[in-house]
Amino acid sequence: MRIARLLHNNKPRWAMLLDSVETYRSFVSDEPWLDPTLDSKSYPINPSKLLAPSIPSKIVAVGLNYKDHIQEMKHDDHVEPVLFLKPPSSLLNPEAKILYPPSSKRVDYEAELAVVLKSRLKNASPEEAKDAIWGFTCCNDVTARDLQKVDGQWTRAKGFDTFCPLGPWLVTDYVEGNQRITSKVNGEVKQDSKISSRIWGTAELLSFVSKIMTLEPLDVLTTGTPSGIGPMNQGDIVEVEIEGIGVLRNIVG
Repeated sequence: MRIARLLHNNKPRWAMLLDSVETYRSFVSDEPWLDPTLDSKSYPINPSKLLAPSIPSKIVAVGLNYKDHIQEMKHDDHVEPVLFLKPPSSLLNPEAKILYPPSSKRVDYEAELAVVLKSRLKNASPEEAKDAIWGFTCCNDVTARDLQKVDGQWTRAKGFDTFCPLGPWLVTDYVEGNQRITSKVNGEVKQDSKISSRIWGTAELLSFVSKIMTLEPLDVLTTGTPSGIGPMNQGDIVEVEIEGIGVLRNIVG
C-alpha cells in the first residue's frame, strides 16, 4: 500500500494512493495508522500537492552505514551506528525547493532509505522495531559539506531549513532486500548502490536508537547513504530513487 500526505481541498490529509498512484482516497482519521477508514470518493493526484509523508517529533539519521561511503569520507570503521539529529524544521515536501544557505559554498546530496513509525518504541528488540514501522520512503540528507568540515560535527551542516526532503509517499508493504538506491543530478546518475550494502538494517537501527531515546509515532529514521555524494548547485534538479518506492525530486534554489 502507498500512503501519501497531501493537500486535499487545501488542507493537509493522509490518503491511500490507487491506480498506479494516479488517484487517491483520503483517510477519515488524522491517525490512519490507528483508524484506516477511507472516504468513499476518489480524486486525481496532483504531484504539486504532495507533502512530506510525516509530521515527526524528531528525525534521527544514521551516518556511515555503507562501507564504500566510509572509505569515501576517509573515516575509520566503527562498531556501533553513528547517529545525529535533523530538526523537524528541515523537512521538505516532494517537488519543493532546497534552499542554498548563504553561509555555505558547497551543499551535497545524499540518497537514503527512510522509515516512518506508527507506534512508540522504547528499549525495543529488532523484531518489535520491525512491527512499529508504518512505511518506507526516500530521503535526501542534504549537507553543507564545507560547514561540516569547519565545525567538526554535523548539526549546522545538516540542520538548515529544507535540508531533509522526504517522499514522495510511504510504502507500507515494502520488504527490504537487494533493491537499488540511486541519486541523479540533472538526469546524471551520481550514486548507485543496493540497500543490502548497508552495515546495519532498519530494524537493528531502530532497536539501537530506541535504547537511547523514545521514538514516537511519525518519527523518521534515515538509514545512511552510499558512496558517490557530491555538490548541488542552484538550478539543479536532484532525484533520489529507491526501487519499489518511487522518486523524490527537488530543485535547488
